[in-house]
Amino acid sequence: MSHGYETASPDIYELLKQHALDNRHKMTESEKTLWDALRHEIQGYKFRRQHIIGDYIVDFICLPAKIIIEVDGGYHLRKSQMLDDNIRTDYLEKKGYYVMRFSNDDVNTDIRGVIQKIKEELFKQEE
Repeated sequence: MSHGYETASPDIYELLKQHALDNRHKMTESEKTLWDALRHEIQGYKFRRQHIIGDYIVDFICLPAKIIIEVDGGYHLRKSQMLDDNIRTDYLEKKGYYVMRFSNDDVNTDIRGVIQKIKEELFKQEE
């Protein structure tokens, strides 16, 4: 069955699926804040959380708009993690997705600004 998006290879899908389910139940406070805002403040767009694409699990995605939103904790500032994030972003962009990254601090101190940036990108997609 075609879902209109690519999912993980069959050999690791079940593992990723369980990991995504665990992540949904153990969201960080920043992820909870953004999830609540995405569901209540952006009308007309459906977002999913902890969605599998290829061998990756993205924090949030709007499939029709092909926009991925990542909420990054402090460890994303480590050089090795930044390299991994760049590889991941490159992969996702090659699949046609636009990746937006926000720090936990962005979400916790300026959720209105974060939502505004997401809305701006969604409206760009409509043009």
